Amino acid sequence: MTFEPERLGQSRSDLAEALRDQRRRAGRTQTWLARRCAMSQTKISNIESGKLTPTIVDVELILETLGVAGPLATRVLTLARTANTEWQDNWSSRRRGLDKKQNELARLESITTEFRFFLLSMITGLLATPEYVRASIADVPGDQAKTVAKKLERQNVLYDASKSFTFLLTEQAARWPLLQPMAMAMQLDRLASVSRIPNVRLGIIPLSGCIPEGPLSTFTIYDRRLATVETGTGALILRDHRDVTAYRADFDRYEKYALFGEEAREKLAEWSAACRR
Repeated sequence: MTFEPERLGQSRSDLAEALRDQRRRAGRTQTWLARRCAMSQTKISNIESGKLTPTIVDVELILETLGVAGPLATRVLTLARTANTEWQDNWSSRRRGLDKKQNELARLESITTEFRFFLLSMITGLLATPEYVRASIADVPGDQAKTVAKKLERQNVLYDASKSFTFLLTEQAARWPLLQPMAMAMQLDRLASVSRIPNVRLGIIPLSGCIPEGPLSTFTIYDRRLATVETGTGALILRDHRDVTAYRADFDRYEKYALFGEEAREKLAEWSAACRR
């Protein structure tokens, strides 16, 4: 599938139209289709009007029920895959205000129970000290105080015992010198402190030994609902269950190379001491 960010929004309406057309060509009503697919008529109506983006599984079930197969089914499923992918570019986020982005993340975090963070090159805001947060958005023009405050406020979610967090940080992510040495030492101490929260697992992947894997991006997985993949200019939001499952599998592989608990804290203490020296 060719990825065209500007087509993502259009693909939702194209998918809605394609599914509506196939139902009409089959001579079936929404009520009939809903009953055969074990869905509500309201759900079918919202899918066909573009108000609701169906999952790949939903689309496969609808096509099978309508008897759609071959190249036509492949085309509709391609639309469904694209419709389940969203692109958020950094420029748009900055125009809207990064504090609004923090509100969106807080809402997503409020409905998620299992979080998995793979951090390739930097520390995420949930683990960051105020100094690190400020440095991470230093290149963003305008008043940053509101964004910093909201980022720090979001850290309260770590203490919600109904949620579980697993953070995997490469050594590069933990030690990247975004701050002066003493401030970096405090950031490393913060990581060690967070690792003691009962519902948080924090793993460190040292740059030693042999790791026959080649991670390309920082990514986050929210339950089995979606995965976000960060790039230099924005983020992909993936809702296709196959994409989410693939990133969960990647996460499981990288987790095998990580140090947890006291081993992780010993490494962090070693790096923190090196900064202080």
